[in-house]
Amino acid sequence: MNYGIEGKVAIVTGTNRKGAMGEAIATALAREGAIIACVDIVLPGAEEVANSIKQMGGKAIAYKCDQSEYEQVKDTVVKIKNDLGSPEILVNNAAILRGGGRIDVTTLEDWNNLMKIDLNGPWYWIKEVWKYMLEKKFGRIVNISSIAGTHGGFGQANYSAAKAALIALAKTAALEGAREGITANAVTIGVVDSFSGSMPKPPAGAPAPGQPPRPQGGGAGGMMDRIVAKVAMRHQGEPVDVANAVAYFCSSGAKYITGQDLHVMGGLDLFTY
Repeated sequence: MNYGIEGKVAIVTGTNRKGAMGEAIATALAREGAIIACVDIVLPGAEEVANSIKQMGGKAIAYKCDQSEYEQVKDTVVKIKNDLGSPEILVNNAAILRGGGRIDVTTLEDWNNLMKIDLNGPWYWIKEVWKYMLEKKFGRIVNISSIAGTHGGFGQANYSAAKAALIALAKTAALEGAREGITANAVTIGVVDSFSGSMPKPPAGAPAPGQPPRPQGGGAGGMMDRIVAKVAMRHQGEPVDVANAVAYFCSSGAKYITGQDLHVMGGLDLFTY
């Protein structure tokens, strides 16, 4: 399939670590010929991802930006426009998950700090690229959400609220851009192995498909094991699984798909037993 995005400028936020979702998304778009602006508050990590794209024959430049600060986002979009051209694709991937706790113990500081990054930031990016997408009569916006935003998350009121809002933000952008060639969608993820960077075949001795995984810890009280046991496929996803969904939403083949929330979570949202 020809994705039809060759030469289009794509901003991908949260690209500071190889093997994680930001890199997978940026790489998937670069393979389709998009020109990538790798954005992150940690510049060396973004530069490493950009260099990796250039080594495979693509075009990419890294930019440092704290997306919790509106003026930084505004200035960064201008730099990207001057360096690469008008941005036509935006993937809001950058987020943090910290400073939570039960509702009654979450501090105002923790609530506000997360909202500035996980919700305000994506809105800033959309606000600043919108005029360029209007000029081009073409735009693709993809917000990365989480199952915490659709199901809630114990001790994650701030994160859950922000991720739920990203879905609504995508739907609103879809409505406002529908007659201007701009689509906006959300990709909602469950548990993704963003540390190994890849999950080829299960190692020898791993459980057969459909069988519960062997106990392997994974946090306090084996929490990750308990989560994975609720995934219908009984394993975590890979960053590339998310990247493939994002790339499709950005493609010309998805020009009639907007305002949707695609779940990429291996059936974690199903009634599993």
